[in-house]
Amino acid sequence: MRGKVGLVIGLAAGYVLGSRAGRERYEQIKAQTDKVWNLDGVQKQVDKAKDLAADAAKAVPGALWDGANKVTRAVTQKGSAGEKLDAAVDAGKESSAEVKKAAANARKDAEKVADAAEQAADEAAKAAEKAERSSSGEN
Repeated sequence: MRGKVGLVIGLAAGYVLGSRAGRERYEQIKAQTDKVWNLDGVQKQVDKAKDLAADAAKAVPGALWDGANKVTRAVTQKGSAGEKLDAAVDAGKESSAEVKKAAANARKDAEKVADAAEQAADEAAKAAEKAERSSSGEN
C-alpha cells in the first residue's frame, strides 16, 4: 500500500516537473492538489498524525528524566556506600524498563502516524482521481 502511494506521488511530481503542457496545466494540477489537501478528511488525518507524533516525541525524554531523578535520589539517600550503590542499581534497572516501555509506546505511536499518513494519502489520491475525472468530463 505504501508503495502505491509513493508511486502515485512520484508519478505526479514527475509529470508536473517534466511536463511540456506548460504553466496552465501546472496551475490546474496545483489547484486540484490544493483542493484535495484542504479536504476535511485529509486535514483530519494530518491533525491526527501531528498529535500522535507530538505525544510520541514527549514520552521517551520524560522517561529518561524521571529515571535520572530516581537514580540521583537513590545515590543521595542516607546509608552506607553499598546501600547507596544497591539502591542506585535498582533505580537504574527500573528506569531502564520504563524507558524501554516508553520507547515501545513511541514506536507504536509512530506506526499509527504512518498509518494515518497513508490513509490521508489514499484519500487524497481518491479525491484527486475523482477531481480529474470530473474535470475531464468522465463519470
